[in-house]
Amino acid sequence: MPWAQWIACFFGGVFFTNAVPHLVRGVTGQPFQTPFAKPSGKGLSSSSVNVVWGWFNLVLAYALLFRAGDFDIHASGHVAAFGLGILLMGLMSAHLFGPLHGGSRPQQPGATG
Repeated sequence: MPWAQWIACFFGGVFFTNAVPHLVRGVTGQPFQTPFAKPSGKGLSSSSVNVVWGWFNLVLAYALLFRAGDFDIHASGHVAAFGLGILLMGLMSAHLFGPLHGGSRPQQPGATG
């Protein structure tokens, strides 16, 4: 598989993963962080902005997977690159947004909080 295909699959996974929380929060009518909030990435954007931002991320994922690349669900390399993008974006999102939503780090035994 050419390196450009791996990159397209990886970033397809990244944008797909980024779409999920924005769409879920948006369609349930809840605000969530977007790059358009003040401060960027920490402030809350409206549910409508989140639906649009989630949709845009899905469009990017589609374009990367099926237009820039030639994603094949039966090709292990394609699925591995896509899955790695999902995993790394998920971990990064958990690390960045966890402190904003009370889920940042597990408490150490014996710690008071």
